[in-house]
Amino acid sequence: MAGGSERSMKTLKEVWRRAENSLCADCGKPDPDWASSTLGVFICLSCSGIHRNIPSISKVKSLKMDHWDDAQVQFLAKHGNAVAKATYEAHIPIYYYQPTYNDCQVLREQWIRAKYERKEFTEPGKQLPYSDGVKEGILWKRGRDNGQFLPRKFLLSEREGCLKYFTKQDAKEPKISVKIDVINATFQPVKIGNPNGLQITYLKDNKTRNIFVYHESGKEVVNWFNAIRSVQFHYLKVAFPIASDNEIKNRLTRNFLKEGYMEKTGPKQREAFKKRWFTLDHRRLMYFKDPLDAFAKGEVFVGSKENGYSVQKGLPSGTQGNFSWHYGLTIVTPDREYLFTCETETDQLDWIAAFTSIINQAMTPQEYAIEAYFKFKS
Repeated sequence: MAGGSERSMKTLKEVWRRAENSLCADCGKPDPDWASSTLGVFICLSCSGIHRNIPSISKVKSLKMDHWDDAQVQFLAKHGNAVAKATYEAHIPIYYYQPTYNDCQVLREQWIRAKYERKEFTEPGKQLPYSDGVKEGILWKRGRDNGQFLPRKFLLSEREGCLKYFTKQDAKEPKISVKIDVINATFQPVKIGNPNGLQITYLKDNKTRNIFVYHESGKEVVNWFNAIRSVQFHYLKVAFPIASDNEIKNRLTRNFLKEGYMEKTGPKQREAFKKRWFTLDHRRLMYFKDPLDAFAKGEVFVGSKENGYSVQKGLPSGTQGNFSWHYGLTIVTPDREYLFTCETETDQLDWIAAFTSIINQAMTPQEYAIEAYFKFKS
């Protein structure tokens, strides 16, 4: 820790050690070692980089390497993360997605800008760009067949309870109209190849359909994301009037539990293993030829251990199909076994952990209905 009087340095250490300052004020990462001398918050290295891009609002310094003068130390001592939270996060809508250090850059940056630059959460009842139940605008959408991104008009309506998109600006009829309660939205910058890439999925005839979009403006794409969550929240409040706000919040958009490549074989377990992109979206395991495919080639329902589902390390002895990856795992269901191989042991253990987390959860009435559909389909 550099510079300042001995008393100041002692005070700085004491303030830094307060329990309220043990997590980054913006993303919750443990042991932040940077701070803003103008906002009085303790933040991690990653969030400090975002703060540095808003110099009119925040001046950041390292707690270990930079000089802190007495006045700056006193300012930090009077403020800290709890005071900042009470000020800048006083009135966050329950549906607003508060990112963590595991989330992508655009979500974390817009959260920081919304708090400190735009002061969106300091006053009650403030009109927010994602809170009025309707949103209309242009998003760049990836073509299902040609892979080109083209501008498309999207319309989100709480009154109609749906999201629509139109192939032409002046089109009267939408290309699709999707009910809000079957939509999920999750940021996918790496998969889509754009820092503001958003994957919108929805159920059509009980099959998952993917739409990949982006907007040039990080602020605008995050507003779309939170507008979807807002409309979903209000729709579900009406649909489930006795559910608590927190219960409803937990039913809004969700990140996928895990994605990545595995190899799989067919039901006879003698076919060659083929490399596929897998997405585990709660109890739906979907596989695709390409990560950006609109529809899955197949889906597997992953139920609970009480209902005869389990995940096992390795493949059954005597497995005959040719495979190039050697870290196997087996999903056991009441009807059949599904065999997969992973490229590395780390991948294998990560997938097993993801499946185990789902299998250990009791099934809801809605999930029994989904399981029944999968059994009927097969």
